[in-house]
Amino acid sequence: MKTIITTLLIISFTLLKAQTDTLKTSLSEIVVTATKTETPYYAIGSSVTVFTRDEIEKAHVNDVIELLRRAPGVSITQQGGPGKISYSFIRGANSSHTLVYIDGVKMNDPTSPNNAFDFANLTTDDIEHIEIVRGPQSTLYGADAAAGVINIITRKAGVNNYSLNLEGGSHSTYKGTLNLNSALGKLNYFISLNRFATEGISASNSRYGNTETDGYNNNGVTLKLNYPLLSNLKAEFLYKYIKTKTDLDQNDKFGDDPNYTYKNEEQIFKFSLNHNGFNNKLEQSLVLSATKRFANTLDLPDESRPSTSSDNYNRGARLSADFTNTLRLDYNTITAGIIYEKESAYTNYISNSEWGEYISSFPESSLDNVGFYLQDQINIKGKFFVTAGVRYDKHSKYGNKTTYRIAPTYFISETGTKIKFSYGTGFKAPSLYYLLDPLYGNPELKPEETKGMDFGIEQYLFDNKLTAGITYFRLDMNNMFGYDANFRTINIAEAESNGIEAYVNLKNYHGVDLNISYTYNKTKDKYVNSEDYDKELLRRPVNQFFISAGYQFDRFYFSGELNYKGIRYDKDFSVYPAKRVELNPYTLVHASVSYKLTDNIKLYGRVENLFDEDYEEILYYGSLGRSFYGGINLSL
Repeated sequence: MKTIITTLLIISFTLLKAQTDTLKTSLSEIVVTATKTETPYYAIGSSVTVFTRDEIEKAHVNDVIELLRRAPGVSITQQGGPGKISYSFIRGANSSHTLVYIDGVKMNDPTSPNNAFDFANLTTDDIEHIEIVRGPQSTLYGADAAAGVINIITRKAGVNNYSLNLEGGSHSTYKGTLNLNSALGKLNYFISLNRFATEGISASNSRYGNTETDGYNNNGVTLKLNYPLLSNLKAEFLYKYIKTKTDLDQNDKFGDDPNYTYKNEEQIFKFSLNHNGFNNKLEQSLVLSATKRFANTLDLPDESRPSTSSDNYNRGARLSADFTNTLRLDYNTITAGIIYEKESAYTNYISNSEWGEYISSFPESSLDNVGFYLQDQINIKGKFFVTAGVRYDKHSKYGNKTTYRIAPTYFISETGTKIKFSYGTGFKAPSLYYLLDPLYGNPELKPEETKGMDFGIEQYLFDNKLTAGITYFRLDMNNMFGYDANFRTINIAEAESNGIEAYVNLKNYHGVDLNISYTYNKTKDKYVNSEDYDKELLRRPVNQFFISAGYQFDRFYFSGELNYKGIRYDKDFSVYPAKRVELNPYTLVHASVSYKLTDNIKLYGRVENLFDEDYEEILYYGSLGRSFYGGINLSL
């Protein structure tokens, strides 16, 4: 680790000496998620990673989860191949401590016991860019932003472009995407239609003799409209629909199950009004949104399990109204808002086994929350910036919660150096299941609490084409959910996480792209009565390293990447008591090439897991071996 950090610092300071021009004080990259306002990157004290549309297209990745693997401070787990449950962990916190947005619409699943977001069905076809903000962000975003926020922004409407992408490859995989982006008079529109299907691999690891393939298909529609009602008033509408089906296996060593399926259907509705007044000094937005989700997991009897079956149905919804006001003064940008949210869920589970029938039903239930937030961004002479905020939430069940955050930044424009610090508090609200389930719920639960800080230095060079940075972070998690002797949910656990994130990023410098990131993350279970006390949290690697490099040569673009994940720990729940096991480190290598046949036609191919690495992200679950894909992109 010390060698990598030293190397990064040497690169930064060596290149700094070669810089002859004073860095411009207006960096081209604008970030929204960290402050809820359009803010230049140099003025942001938070740790932020941005993936642009250009990076998505050069990487030729189909799934959002594959992009997230590239981000420092983020680790990923996936239960098998494409379409299987995929979670993100930011800075060692739980997956439920990450809040996920799509175009400002909260996506965390109200039917899930822990309210976490599953990335399995999220493709990159309609995405413009992704912003990842690490550290507690509850001051602006409330519950579930206890460790960070992932904000996914879809393509802008009104850009005159039509495109068709077709791809096929290993495991009988194929993908088709049609994007239509243009305008009808003053009405701007973006329409995206996509289908992805694959026969897949065995969700249970084939190394144990599992051979039955578990397929997956995904159909999606995105519709985005905007229309100027007045010169300073614009209306926007978003509708997004995803329908998927995936085959599953049991979560044990010999888990092959030929008729275990999971069907999922999600819908997003969003309507917003955006107003600018007083010569653009006052910005106001009203966002009304709704999400609906239906899921059914069905396991029918088969030869290996003739006496067992199950049927699990979930239905969830979320309604939200968010009114935000931003006042831009000479040296202050003040943001104040109020948000109302209502979550509802219903689940029904029936299973049969040699021990008889078991029924568990979570009745139709709902909870609501009102949040008030205030933030001030202070600009002192274009060098020193401070973002400070406070939020008060009033919940219909667990009561009130106050969070705060401060993030100062000092930017030295003469050298292109940014010194940043942030400290904030966050919380994870108890889910509907944890609060109200008839058997395991506890209406007296309080939110989980987090406190996080980070300190770092970033260097910008060559007109911001190269950036390098290193950040130390710490996250303390308290009041975490656990279970008593009767499996009733209680506030009992504690954990801590600290480490270092480092990166170097070079964008299109004489045709060269380079992205290097390294994360050292030490986690500890701090619940004294736990059998894992003072041990590392499950499925979090201490060390992970990523590097990608690309080169534009004439009409060709060549790229390769290496992803290393160190030792992690998991538990074998097929034995009693559950046994703690060590998962081996692994290294994956991918390569791709694209060729621009004409200005409107691009051909590409890629190989994933070039050296056919056999690895497990989760104990007993499979992973893709060496795979080949090729495609064509037509654009007008």
